[in-house]
Amino acid sequence: MTTTVPAVVPDRDPGAGPGPAPAGAARRASWTGLLRGAARRYGPVLAVFGGLKLTGFAVFMWLLDASGDFRTRHPRFGGGAHAWDVLATWDGWWYQQIAAHGYHPALEPVPGATGLITLQGNSAAFFPLYPAAMRLVSEVTGLGLYGAGMLVSVVASFAAALGIHAVTARLVDRRAGLAAAGLWAVWPGSGVEWAVYSDSLYVALAAWACHAMLTRRWLTAGLLTYMAGLNRPTAVALIAALAVAALLALYRGRDGLARPLTALLVAPLGLVGYLGWVGLETGDWGGYFALQRGAWAHTFDYGRHTVDVFANVPVGHDDYLSAWPFADLIGVCVVLLAVVLLPLLLRRRPPAALVVYTVVTLVLVLGSQQIFANVSRYLLPLFPLFVPLAAALRRLSLPLQLLLLGVAAVASGSYAGYALFELGVP
Repeated sequence: MTTTVPAVVPDRDPGAGPGPAPAGAARRASWTGLLRGAARRYGPVLAVFGGLKLTGFAVFMWLLDASGDFRTRHPRFGGGAHAWDVLATWDGWWYQQIAAHGYHPALEPVPGATGLITLQGNSAAFFPLYPAAMRLVSEVTGLGLYGAGMLVSVVASFAAALGIHAVTARLVDRRAGLAAAGLWAVWPGSGVEWAVYSDSLYVALAAWACHAMLTRRWLTAGLLTYMAGLNRPTAVALIAALAVAALLALYRGRDGLARPLTALLVAPLGLVGYLGWVGLETGDWGGYFALQRGAWAHTFDYGRHTVDVFANVPVGHDDYLSAWPFADLIGVCVVLLAVVLLPLLLRRRPPAALVVYTVVTLVLVLGSQQIFANVSRYLLPLFPLFVPLAAALRRLSLPLQLLLLGVAAVASGSYAGYALFELGVP
């Protein structure tokens, strides 16, 4: 007698395809998809910015090493055993001191002083976010303060490039955003983007804060503006921009009351809090401004010093405060470029927040008495001015764009790096 074995009936139709993937595999596939999407979207921005910065940085280092002047200078003022030591001098020296020892605010007179400099320089003139980031990164990674400061600046410079790309892409398109990121790499003054300086961190915060305003992410905008206020005093321009954007949102009633109002209240706390702390510690509520004026001859003078520089530099004279002829000539050219680009930006009718941010930043820089050789880096936050240039560059083929930006990158190694760190005061 033959025994028949019953056929095994499958639980699922063989033609129905594979069963559902395990949860872990689904999550991995999701993360892989996100990473690939991010690489496609942001990879070209990071590659273009990084390539241009490396080109300019290599030229800068070669010029420093070839000159050899840094070997004879005091370490605080541009000297060191190696060319790269220059990247942590001037302001970088102060940031390292703060990261290592903290603050010791004081208004101490210079004995027998009779000129503009009546107070001894003090660390309280430098805002706390960047040295705090240096200290944190140093503790976490084991890097020294120099290495940690460089790491913070380099990473922040890439974050700034992405933010500038995002703002420009929203106003024009992604191709213009790519050009704007390239311009940030080669802009006059860009030598401090990869140095122990707070500029890259500030621009990263400002660019993404502006993007948050444009996309009406109010709490993000408020928090980023708060952080920017702990990094540089010119954050007052960002605070003003957010105030205008938030008040317009409240007037139009599109985003409710709570979020724009919260952003409006949070935004100035960083700046006001630090200025208040310095005032409390020095016993003078205007202590920060007294220190800037008395130790660095830096004060708001409604543009008198800028006019003085423009009256002297074009005719070859140096009868003004802190003359550095070659670096000052670069500064004059950068100011003229900014003045030309501003109406071109306004013609594109950008959002009110960007207009306020750009105009107030320009007024603060040009309206201040300061070492004019620094003006090219003080104007680095004016990334909205990249928009009309980027819109023009986008009409060119990508190879031609890269060629022009590459030539500018080679030049920036000289004018944005060597000229400022060696022939001026960064």
